[in-house]
Amino acid sequence: MVMNSKERWYEGTVYVALLLLAALVVFPLLYVLSVSLTPYSEVMKNGGFRIIPTQITWEAYGMFLKDSTIPRAYGVSFFVTIIGTLLNVILTVLMAYPLSKKTLPGRSALLFIVMFTMMFSGGIIPTYLIVKATGLLNSVWSMIIPTAVGTFSLLITKTFFENIPESLIEAARIDGASESRVLVRIILPMSLPVVATIATFYGVMHWNEFFNAVMYITDTDKLPLQVVLRGILTASMSSEINSEKTVPTTTLQMAGVILSALPVVATYPFIQKYFTKGMLVGAVKG
Repeated sequence: MVMNSKERWYEGTVYVALLLLAALVVFPLLYVLSVSLTPYSEVMKNGGFRIIPTQITWEAYGMFLKDSTIPRAYGVSFFVTIIGTLLNVILTVLMAYPLSKKTLPGRSALLFIVMFTMMFSGGIIPTYLIVKATGLLNSVWSMIIPTAVGTFSLLITKTFFENIPESLIEAARIDGASESRVLVRIILPMSLPVVATIATFYGVMHWNEFFNAVMYITDTDKLPLQVVLRGILTASMSSEINSEKTVPTTTLQMAGVILSALPVVATYPFIQKYFTKGMLVGAVKG
């Protein structure tokens, strides 16, 4: 198709706008990576950090990885993320499937309770007392159990299930399939987009776990990565780390950002293809 001058101007404007938008997104990421790799001599020579350093050093990453608490903190974060996300997805699917059925007795009351908890939380003190009463204090499960089902993810999943043609489910029932078999063999294979979407939500939430750890964990061996990184950065800013003379605090901070975000950034491209469909279909009639 041959475009006229007006259409070419419009298309060119769109490309320029998209390039500017991409630059706004890429620039902060490039700056964080650059600062984390800039040696102290470069900072002193240039009077500050540059977007593209002429020299590269891994000193800041070495300081983090030499700290004996980092591997253990990574282990805790991976455990909380993997086990917590699996538990979240299983419980969310098991709760969303019956709620997607309009014939469920008391469905309206149950949905009202779900929506109520979305708008009004119990508060910090009551939640702390419940965690304490259930014996979860100072346990890694205190970062998993209290957030076992997210209301937003539950509603997205429920709405996605409602869009699956009822005729498929009826055909399976006529063939003698039970509800559990319908869920496992019919519903879940068709629901990969929404399952991937809520798994991403839960996974990122658990990987960035900070508040619950500060509230409920006192044993330093059970602290997740985010809390440990914050402790190291706080110590470096207080001159408690002798190597501060050779590694600027800002470089340490940016290296901490890269180390904490790397697993999420590395995982996202593999699930991105499901993300848009899971969000859009789950949002319909939401």
